[in-house]
Amino acid sequence: MSDSSGKPGNSSPQKPAGPPSGDPRRVNFSSMTLVLLVAAVLVSIFAWTSSPTNYGNTVPYSFFYKQLQKDRIAVVTFHGEILTGRWKMIPDETPEGMTGTLVEQFNTVLPPDSIGDPTLMQELHTRNVQIVAMPVAVVGLGDLFFWVLMPLLFVFLMWNMLRRSADPFGAGGMMGGFIRSPARRFEKSEKSARFEDVAGLKAAKQDLQEVVDFLREPARFTRLGAKIPKGVLLVGPPGTGKTLLARATAGEAGVPFFSINGSEFIQMFVGVGATRVRDLFKTAREAAPCIVFIDEIDAVGRVRGAGVGGGHDEREQTLNQILSEMDGFQQGETVIVLAATNRHDVLDPALLRPGRFDRHVTVDLPARDGRLGILRVHTRKVPLHDDVDLEMLARTTMGFSGAELEKLVNESALRAARENKKRVDMSDFRYAIDIVTMGAPRDEKVERPEKELTAWHEAGHAVLAWAQEGIDPVHKVSIVPRGRSLGVTLVMPESEIHNLGERRLKARIVMMMGGRAAEKMIYDEYSAGAQNDIEQSTSLARRMVARWGMSAIIGPVSFRQSEEHPFLGKEMHTYREFSEETTRQIDLEVQRIIKDAEQRAIELLTQYRQQMDQLVQALLESEDLVREQIEQILGPRPFLPSKETDSPAEPVSEAG
Repeated sequence: MSDSSGKPGNSSPQKPAGPPSGDPRRVNFSSMTLVLLVAAVLVSIFAWTSSPTNYGNTVPYSFFYKQLQKDRIAVVTFHGEILTGRWKMIPDETPEGMTGTLVEQFNTVLPPDSIGDPTLMQELHTRNVQIVAMPVAVVGLGDLFFWVLMPLLFVFLMWNMLRRSADPFGAGGMMGGFIRSPARRFEKSEKSARFEDVAGLKAAKQDLQEVVDFLREPARFTRLGAKIPKGVLLVGPPGTGKTLLARATAGEAGVPFFSINGSEFIQMFVGVGATRVRDLFKTAREAAPCIVFIDEIDAVGRVRGAGVGGGHDEREQTLNQILSEMDGFQQGETVIVLAATNRHDVLDPALLRPGRFDRHVTVDLPARDGRLGILRVHTRKVPLHDDVDLEMLARTTMGFSGAELEKLVNESALRAARENKKRVDMSDFRYAIDIVTMGAPRDEKVERPEKELTAWHEAGHAVLAWAQEGIDPVHKVSIVPRGRSLGVTLVMPESEIHNLGERRLKARIVMMMGGRAAEKMIYDEYSAGAQNDIEQSTSLARRMVARWGMSAIIGPVSFRQSEEHPFLGKEMHTYREFSEETTRQIDLEVQRIIKDAEQRAIELLTQYRQQMDQLVQALLESEDLVREQIEQILGPRPFLPSKETDSPAEPVSEAG
């Protein structure tokens, strides 16, 4: 069983989507080539080892003649100008310049005046040396290999390549294996993923149920003239389960499933990507009804003719081929193309028009019920302690994707295993939440003055979150260095809300400026630790003024500047449709909002100075404070709990 975060590993064995690997032409060609290569290697080895110059030690002729006079030669064999032999007694001395020891066999080269010399022959007869003469071949085996067999082997290989030149990219062509589609094929099996294995994503599964019904009973739709969407685009953040949802659709329909990544189409050779697309869709039509799934389609489907320098010719050819293949589907062909992306904004408009990817399914972050289902799926094989409350974890992990929830369960199980526990308890899950949201603690020592500065900074954030109406409860305050920050204040919402009011936004900016305000109150100076707070508050204030119309001076007008990258097909320069004076007014309004927030932060911290002092002392003692401890130190909040429901939809972390 899986959830909406991962990819199931229980599908049937996968195989390439191209033609069968047992092509007899490929087998005959490969076998014949292998036999020829082995024969050539054996011939070359035999020719090299049979050469007289590889017979024992190579010694100078003068050394040989000297040993002959000492009656140490037993047998000699003449090979033209080369003489080989065997010692009757291995000499004690070695020739000058020779390394190593002498062996029983030797060879030497006869000088020109010694070939056929009667004096040498008389000396050999006098010493009773056995004489053998070998005929000199006109062409040796080594020459035969290099001058005859190698050209023949080269001609044979070229003939096979030219014989396939009529269809070099076909199944039997010389590049058939290279350009064949690398898509993996998954057949129906008892372990195939189903919709019931996908926790959450209720709306997305309902949108895909019609695709399942069409693949099961196409005649039910075609007899009424209905046209099923040729393509379905799954859009959502990373880790939300788009790939698993596509496999579950195939498993629910009981049809073959071809899976490929968009980047696998692209190669350095022009035309290969388009050929792979043709091969993939040809194989899919032969296996119909089926589902073709293209993951990360933005790798090949981005806007054509865009980017610096024009675009990527090979990528655009591949995209054109995908568009052509989807247009080529005949009425009644039961091939559905599913694609997934988290960059919907950079896709080519031709890819999204009706008749291609007709239906867009949003796969968003799971709601509370979805998170609860995902946690239940991942904890089925995890022994849990009685104190583990999955419903509380589902409420606490607002904004988590399915992949992050899977990591949460895994990190908690790893911690329990490191501490030799028999079951995973709630403390392990709290530790895992810190790992996922804030990162692992840095293993370094922080000096006391720096720790005190961080404590005041984080206490400023926490007190302002506690003192203001419209800010969600503080989940945790820590002055343990994690990631790139020395401390963190983690605020967790308690309700599923997706809209923000102006008062809550301004309260959040006040909370962001709390760390900087606390530093100014205590140390009468600012530190570089407020950099992230300033960046976040400035970005939020600018959106309030220039996009959401939350300024009386600017009014309800959107002044959005282009923030896209030119390499994604957007403007290379900063594009705007308003004057310099308007830009100046926006900047002044942003400055006013942030300065007012900072002043309000100082006023609130002055009012609640006693609570901030107590929180700082507790932080210096324990370094980590959870929600229950914070509420015990600060006491009840100075206002009634808000009944509004416009809280953020994900955790907010303020790094000091």
